[in-house]
Amino acid sequence: MTNTTRTDEIIRTVSSLPPGELAAFLAVAEHGGFRAAARTLDQTASALSHAVAALERRLRVRLFHRSTRNVSLTDLGRRLAERLLPAIGEIGLAVEELHEQAASPSGLVRINCEANAAEQVLMPLLTRFMRIQPAMRFELRSEGRLVDIAEEGFDCGVRPAELVPGDMIAVPIGSDQQHIVVGSPGYLGSSPVIDTPSDLALHQCIQLRMAGGTIYRWEFQRRGEDFVVATTGNLVVDQSRLLLAAALDGCGLAYVTRWMAEDALADGRLTQVLADWTPPYPGLCLYYPRHRHLGAGMRGFVDFLRREGSSVRPVA
Repeated sequence: MTNTTRTDEIIRTVSSLPPGELAAFLAVAEHGGFRAAARTLDQTASALSHAVAALERRLRVRLFHRSTRNVSLTDLGRRLAERLLPAIGEIGLAVEELHEQAASPSGLVRINCEANAAEQVLMPLLTRFMRIQPAMRFELRSEGRLVDIAEEGFDCGVRPAELVPGDMIAVPIGSDQQHIVVGSPGYLGSSPVIDTPSDLALHQCIQLRMAGGTIYRWEFQRRGEDFVVATTGNLVVDQSRLLLAAALDGCGLAYVTRWMAEDALADGRLTQVLADWTPPYPGLCLYYPRHRHLGAGMRGFVDFLRREGSSVRPVA
């Protein structure tokens, strides 16, 4: 028997049952009695009783055990309810989703995002979307620590692709990222030559302390080999922008994104070193729980990012 034939049989069977009788059965089954179900449906208990009795005659089975004090499902009634309730729920959800899709995106979306990622990629996309959909509202919390977005009440987060949990749906935004090593011409002119990452041991490297308290280790790659270097220096900061400012002031070398340093590189205030050791890597993603139902606003924003997310200006 083909799926189409089976579907047609199901439709004919269901269409032969008056909707009021099915609704009465499910209400009594869910609320455990005719009086409670009647209050929910704004009908009389007598009307529900007649509807359920008509359904039993139609199906030729007893669906409830009745007594003066109690109403309970028979085994066949319980099995029917267990099959029907999820189906009715899916129908309701489908209708709700249709209504949401037909509506213009609106509502509040709460986003967790690291500050530099927000400035570099997210904000240009978000403000463009808000101009298109003025009914949308966003709340953005920028912080360095990784959080459980579902547990802390966020609709979505933005992080590097490699840090997105495996049980999330990820939508790439922006181009590839690239961390580079930079220093001012004044500092580099009076310091040892840098040919390989091991030469960093001879230099003042401006340190970045992460939200969890650890010092960020500089990452390098060459000929397919990845490795990290634990650098040393006399200055520790807790914001990437301060790394850049210290490097511009000649305090040492900084490990920052190309996006952050590109203006200073273009006008000669900073010079890149170890260029062959810091290739680009996959960029940022907006992510959200795989099994979460998306409202119209969130769905509209995600659809927009899938279309426009790669249009943010290149990092390199």
